[in-house]
Amino acid sequence: MTPTIKLVIFDMAGTTVDEDNVVYKTVRAAINAAGYQFSQSQVQEAGAGKEKSQAIRDVLALDGNAHPDDEVATIFADFKQRLAAAYETLDVKEQPGASATFAKLAQHGIKVFLNTGYDRATAERLVEKTGWIVGRDIDGLVTASDVEDGRPAPDMIQLAIRQIGGAASESVAKIGDSAIDIEEGRNAGCGMTFGVTTGAQSESQLRAAEPTHVVDSLSEMYELILAQESNNG
Repeated sequence: MTPTIKLVIFDMAGTTVDEDNVVYKTVRAAINAAGYQFSQSQVQEAGAGKEKSQAIRDVLALDGNAHPDDEVATIFADFKQRLAAAYETLDVKEQPGASATFAKLAQHGIKVFLNTGYDRATAERLVEKTGWIVGRDIDGLVTASDVEDGRPAPDMIQLAIRQIGGAASESVAKIGDSAIDIEEGRNAGCGMTFGVTTGAQSESQLRAAEPTHVVDSLSEMYELILAQESNNG
């Protein structure tokens, strides 16, 4: 019998938060301002879902050359300044059905966490702009700066599990809009992993990471979890 899901961990940008892809547009702007000419699709394929300095490093690596740490650090510092400026005026909203999905899961006693490749300051700014409150709309937030290793390592998921007092990894579901979200969930031993087509990567890119499901909406994910609950009941 498949374990009952007790915790769902959602990615932020592209999955639960609609910020018009500003993060990866800003990653590209910062990299190209340093003298490169990477396309938006290259940036999203190489960098989606990752801690952002790692995303910059992996995009730069596409040219086949070695890039020193100080170059990555300089571009990352520029990225953070550009992103802070963009967020001052950005109209951030939730992805369709996000709050409703959180509430429906809570009604079934399922905990809801957000996790992200952002640092904590950026993530908290996004949560605030979206209007969510930890403890009311979601049960917790785990960011790349809270752990030793970011995605695809399982550290953020494991921290979330500890914060709810422990749970079997098979009773955790992870959903995200990039292959690295799915890899993170698989590396953590999650019982269900979902790719959602609302964000950075295509259905074929998501399926290549071998999730248990690919969905087009958060409500579709909820229905699949609910169906599993019914089967177990």
